[in-house]
Amino acid sequence: MELEDIKNRALAEIESALDKSELDKSRVKYLGRKNGEITVLLKSLPDLPLEERRESGPLVQRLKKEIEEAIDFKEKELLSASDQEAIDLTLPGKKIKVGHLHPLTQTEDEVRRIFSSLNFSVIEGPEIEAEYYNFDALNIPENHPAREMWDTFWLKPTRNQRLTTDGGRKLLRTHTSPVQVRYMETHQPPFQIIVPGRVFRYEATDASHEINFYQVEGLMVGKDVSLANFKFIIEEFLKKFFAGKKIEFRYRPSYFPFVEPGLEVDIRLTAGGRQATCLRQGYGKAKQGTRSKGKWLELMGAGMVHPRVFEAAHYNPRDLQGFAFGLGLDRLAMIKYNIPDIRMFYSGDLRFIEQF
Repeated sequence: MELEDIKNRALAEIESALDKSELDKSRVKYLGRKNGEITVLLKSLPDLPLEERRESGPLVQRLKKEIEEAIDFKEKELLSASDQEAIDLTLPGKKIKVGHLHPLTQTEDEVRRIFSSLNFSVIEGPEIEAEYYNFDALNIPENHPAREMWDTFWLKPTRNQRLTTDGGRKLLRTHTSPVQVRYMETHQPPFQIIVPGRVFRYEATDASHEINFYQVEGLMVGKDVSLANFKFIIEEFLKKFFAGKKIEFRYRPSYFPFVEPGLEVDIRLTAGGRQATCLRQGYGKAKQGTRSKGKWLELMGAGMVHPRVFEAAHYNPRDLQGFAFGLGLDRLAMIKYNIPDIRMFYSGDLRFIEQF
């Protein structure tokens, strides 16, 4: 009878508690370590006769558990009600801040989209490259003077690498051109591909040079591919990339070991477009981009694929011809968004990145 009375009183008080402080009072009253009513009953059990102790013990323990469960349930109920009261559903929602794509990522996405619309496939290759693919297969054998054009990061060979014949020494690729040969080794013409990716050069950094940057390699191979095809494709690409600007083109002869003849492409933008506000290197006060309108800007190197490159890929150069080109993604972004210093791309400063 005493247990039933305690149960009814406890459950009623717990159910009627209006806040956590009232609930805590009920907890102490019935389950307190010193003078809680259930605690007192449990302490008195050893003084009872054995038969009565066997009968009363489980009942007291069951009551204790029931009160504990009632208190836990009521506590969650009060907490839930408190949270609902704290939320004013009539207030406007808070704008969630989302991430922002880096300007180089945006530029690469646009380059991929435009070339895909021109029926080019997008291919990727390894950043750790073999000497054979980076130089030898591209008509730049050892001791060739042209190797001085690329300041190379050589990798220390491991014990296993010394025992392999997978292209000689390892390096961080200095350009994306090695993917040309890798792709031609496993595919038959006709085809047209672009290869976007990061490259590495061991050189001093300044406003226009970094030790790592991004390139896009292009390659088109077939029976009747000519520089006329290259001229059409590259002009279509640049007109779409610099949409809204008047663009002029200039082609100059140049030398690259893996093409013959070789040429460079310059452009001149004569109409104003978006004027992005760029932060100085010190990332303090902002200033306008420093690109001079109306000046010729060197943009890319290109040419007809050298016969020796075809031979390295096991093609017959008398049956095929093609063109290749390489341009810097960083350079494209700097021109499009009036960015005066390439080091801004790699600063990690969100004030710069969030402008684009």
